[in-house]
Amino acid sequence: MESSTHSSSSGVGGVVEKSAAGKNPIQAQTSANGSHDGSQDIEAGGAELQRHLHSYHLQFLAIGGTIGTGLFLGSGEALATSGPVGCLIAFIFVGSIVYSVMVSLSEMAAYIPVAGSFTVYASRFVDPSLGFAMGWTYWFSWSITFALELVAASVIIQYWDAGINMAIFVAVFWVVFTALNFLPIRWFGEFEMWFASIKVITIVGFIIFAICVDAGVGQHGYLGFSAWVHPGPFAASIVEGNTGMFVGFWSVLVTAGFSYQGTELVGVGAGETRDPAKTIPSAIRWTFWGIFSLFVATIFFIGLLVPSDTAELLIGTSDASASPLVIAANLAGIPVLPHIINAVLLTAVLSAANSNVYSGSRILVALSQEKHAPAFMSRTNRFGTPYFAVGLTSAVGLLAFLNLSSGGTNVFNWLLNIVSIAGFITWSSISICHLRFMRVLKARGIPRATLPYAAPLQPYFSYFGLFFCVLILITNGFTVFMEWSTSDFFASYISLILWLVMFLGHKLVFRTKPVRSADVDLDSDRVKAG
Repeated sequence: MESSTHSSSSGVGGVVEKSAAGKNPIQAQTSANGSHDGSQDIEAGGAELQRHLHSYHLQFLAIGGTIGTGLFLGSGEALATSGPVGCLIAFIFVGSIVYSVMVSLSEMAAYIPVAGSFTVYASRFVDPSLGFAMGWTYWFSWSITFALELVAASVIIQYWDAGINMAIFVAVFWVVFTALNFLPIRWFGEFEMWFASIKVITIVGFIIFAICVDAGVGQHGYLGFSAWVHPGPFAASIVEGNTGMFVGFWSVLVTAGFSYQGTELVGVGAGETRDPAKTIPSAIRWTFWGIFSLFVATIFFIGLLVPSDTAELLIGTSDASASPLVIAANLAGIPVLPHIINAVLLTAVLSAANSNVYSGSRILVALSQEKHAPAFMSRTNRFGTPYFAVGLTSAVGLLAFLNLSSGGTNVFNWLLNIVSIAGFITWSSISICHLRFMRVLKARGIPRATLPYAAPLQPYFSYFGLFFCVLILITNGFTVFMEWSTSDFFASYISLILWLVMFLGHKLVFRTKPVRSADVDLDSDRVKAG
């Protein structure tokens, strides 16, 4: 093993080991005698990313990026497509897939806590081309989603006044959230914590409200499980009968996956976390179970209060009128609640926009580390903010203005289709990385019991997550083959096609080969006891 230098950051319980050979864009200044001066950490010429995020910051960052329009708006169409029980099973099933991915990510991130973790792992453990394709797909996903959230926020405001010019609010929100991401990371973490708290409180409040209405407080009296009886627990989609019910269930899996996307953001922030060996596993456990519980409870109670054949579930708007939470309030005869829900939707979207810029910028830092992006993307200011990465990610958000012109709407929708299933691509890659990680550990005689965190039920759990992520990726547009539509075909598979183009293109240009087990880097950025 080649010699290495060691650095420790204030507040970090372990020592982060950085390989001296094959220097990355993030490297440590070493004195002539080989000693390391922690005050001179540099990142492509600037200060390092700083480890100022606590466990609760990571949790709220992931919650802020996950709980958004997918749950508050997308769950309505999912309910109409598969029925209350079908929708509930779909969210529980996808939740089990996400859990398998999260514990796999936790094992690797606690051992090697680096910014943009899984992009780095793909390049180091499996194949540089996988890291390239995965990282750029993930970055593009979050940067385009930032533009989507800016538009969504403007549409939500129009719920109160349809005559408001959307361009004004797109511009205002873009400036605000770009500025927030230039703040020191500890300030950003605090801001995101309070933003995400509003969403958690709202969901808990809705659950309490739903229990009361179901018990008979609303204008229709006691409801119980009547919506499960009529129109029924499952809904048929495209075709009738049991086949149609299965089609409805399977088509909702992509919606559920989109709703859960962002849970993995806990791993993106690994490089800025205090005491990562302890913080990351704790944050991932609490984050997953918190998000999973809130999602499943919300879907369950929506299915009790709103019959799946309610016409408003499919009206296709982007404001509070399409939210099943608002529809439930209207059916219960509580007129003031829609305005409250709309305000919460606004905070949900803005919180997600804040997380989008953060996660996208840290993925760019990781791509720069692995030499898949220009080295200057790793540069930081004295607060540890990667300003070039934040600036580029935020600049993509200006595409939100495309949606304001008649011709630009189609372009914007196609860009959104590209990232619609990016989460499944990322989760598949994380599972592949973990399987490779475990194989290398075994080959080198490193017991998994000695790791800061060991994922349960391995390797079976990782194979489970990988199998179903790939299966959903391949079949996500299966309804197109039942009722053919060329545009729908490309809308379903364009993101997978783009990923394949980047993977094969990088491999052809750079002639990369899969990383041999003997060459896998398990030392750079590794946390050691100390």
